[in-house]
Amino acid sequence: MKQCGGCWAFSVVAAAESARARAGQPLEALSVQQVIDCSYDNYGCSGGSTLSALNWLSKMQVKLVSDLEYPFTAQNGLCRYFPASHSGFSIKGYSAYNFSDQEDEMAKVLLTSGPLIVIVDAVSWQDYLGGIIQHHCSSGEANHAVLVTGFDRTGSPPYWIVRNSWGSSWGVDGYAHVKMGGNVCGIADSVSAVFV
Repeated sequence: MKQCGGCWAFSVVAAAESARARAGQPLEALSVQQVIDCSYDNYGCSGGSTLSALNWLSKMQVKLVSDLEYPFTAQNGLCRYFPASHSGFSIKGYSAYNFSDQEDEMAKVLLTSGPLIVIVDAVSWQDYLGGIIQHHCSSGEANHAVLVTGFDRTGSPPYWIVRNSWGSSWGVDGYAHVKMGGNVCGIADSVSAVFV
């Protein structure tokens, strides 16, 4: 993610990319920079709200363009506007949930809706190299947006599979494993799903 506090935009765009692919369209990198530059009620690389970004995308029917067309610069920029006839991808809506003490329900929504945007306490994640995150974080200190892409219940403990925005050299090829159950790091407190 370079030196840009745009995790909120990365997670929203990753969810939109996944929803697009689940709808049968080719998987394509969409523009995170477009969301950083243009999403009102947010602060670009200084931080933002996933719900504000989802609300902006949904209500304004914003067409996300490809990352190739509007590449990531790791800094705030002026919003580039495109004509209504310009091609792009729009979401139809989103749902927001609080699954505290209901992680089985969260897993069901993940299976039916696709990857979920979640807000977690990731202060202790800086040095994560692998394994299952089971503690050293708070459910009351949400500070980082990530994408839950799946889960694994075959071993003990079961865990969520979480895609981070810190690059593929972080964690397990850019992913973390967070224990299912107990709302570890607040993973179930602020959850959003994207619809197309």
